[in-house]
Amino acid sequence: MGKTYERIDGRLRTFIEAQPVFFTATAPLSADGTVNLSPKGLKGSFAVLDELTVAYLDFAGSTAETIAHLRENGRITLMWCAFQGPPNIVRVHGRGEPVFRDDPRFVELLVRFPGIDPTAHGLRAIVVVTADLIRDTCGYAVPFMAYEADRDLHGKRFAREDDASLDAYFTKKEHVATSLDGLPGLPLPLPPSPEPEPEPELPAPRKTAATDAS
Repeated sequence: MGKTYERIDGRLRTFIEAQPVFFTATAPLSADGTVNLSPKGLKGSFAVLDELTVAYLDFAGSTAETIAHLRENGRITLMWCAFQGPPNIVRVHGRGEPVFRDDPRFVELLVRFPGIDPTAHGLRAIVVVTADLIRDTCGYAVPFMAYEADRDLHGKRFAREDDASLDAYFTKKEHVATSLDGLPGLPLPLPPSPEPEPEPELPAPRKTAATDAS
């Protein structure tokens, strides 16, 4: 039987943070609009921000359906499956928001992902999701599959792009600035990559009688 959780913590948090892949589902408000389902991978690109908030890095791709749907209505479901160990499926139903490069919150959010170099993947947004409903189910029919490693193809493809060429790539794609249903997608031109905040300088050590004597 499925169970509803009030927050993302304990064993639930441990489970979702350990999964190498998760899925996002969104849809436009239009009754005949295109439902979108996307797999998300790359170690270090997902983070639990607090007990009700998660986020993931949205990297370069040939479409921007999730971004477009979130900009229109904010609805999103995230799902994790256990492909190894005890069977389990966890879903977080909530409201999502794409935080773009020129948003004042972008740099502050980016530091929550220390386990990945986003410059190699054409980072275009950080998607922040606030949970409305957190549930798990059995997952008895999900097969066993072994995780081997992340593919390196995405990094190899986009590591050679700078901001200008990445913007040109997105501009050429039919469904990046607008979705399959004509909704606004990724805002273009692409803002430049923000500079990381400088680390605060440590105060100079105070002189004492002992140090003066030495």
